[in-house]
Amino acid sequence: MPPTDSYTVGRLAEIAKVTVRTLHHYDEIGLLSPGGRTPAGYRRYGEADLDRLQQILFYRELGFPLEQIAAILDDHSVGPAEHLRRQHRLIGERIGHLQELAAAVERAMEARTMGIRLTPEEKFEVFGPDYDESWEAEAEQQYGGSEAWAQSQRRTSGYGKSDWEAVKAETDALMARQAEAFRAGVPAGSVRAMDLAEEHRRQITARFYDCSYEIHRGLAAMYLADPRFTATYEKVAVGLAQWTHDAIIANADRHTGG
Repeated sequence: MPPTDSYTVGRLAEIAKVTVRTLHHYDEIGLLSPGGRTPAGYRRYGEADLDRLQQILFYRELGFPLEQIAAILDDHSVGPAEHLRRQHRLIGERIGHLQELAAAVERAMEARTMGIRLTPEEKFEVFGPDYDESWEAEAEQQYGGSEAWAQSQRRTSGYGKSDWEAVKAETDALMARQAEAFRAGVPAGSVRAMDLAEEHRRQITARFYDCSYEIHRGLAAMYLADPRFTATYEKVAVGLAQWTHDAIIANADRHTGG
């Protein structure tokens, strides 16, 4: 009679989540031969066989070829404790490799849109809780074929967190001065308002792409047409979006004679 603590090939396959065919193959190449057989010749696997299978599957998961696994497990100069130390080291190396791979994939994903090389957490820190990553894909879909988009991609491809923090600080400072002028009742067509609009255009040119007066007019129109952009200004001061639009148009007309 077979021992009560032995397993049929089907049961071992079920426990180890491998196929019966795999176990037959391991037996045929001498990698894992059953510890016993029934009088009828059926394979029976014991606890030692189960332990060896666990070792085989571990090394297979790490990408070792079967021939090398056999050499490792049949090296009788290496005891069980040394096998565990080796496995611990290999797992650590695999974790490190996967972490590096995951980081590379994340960087590639971040660089794909808007040239913003930031993690989602850093985007939240820099741009605030209202930032929506879907805007990046939307912007690429709308402007991806333009020269301005290509320029922005080239210029921002090397930006890190500190660069984007600087951009955010410049933008916030300019908007604060626009809001100050608006609250003080400065007309949108005044020199002061137009100079602020010109500073805005030059800021875009310095940081992202060559912002012509024609492009700047288009941005001004978007500040009123897209509720999300309008809300950005209206949160600072109600009416600031319209004032900013008008100042940009007045400045463009001043420089182009339009």
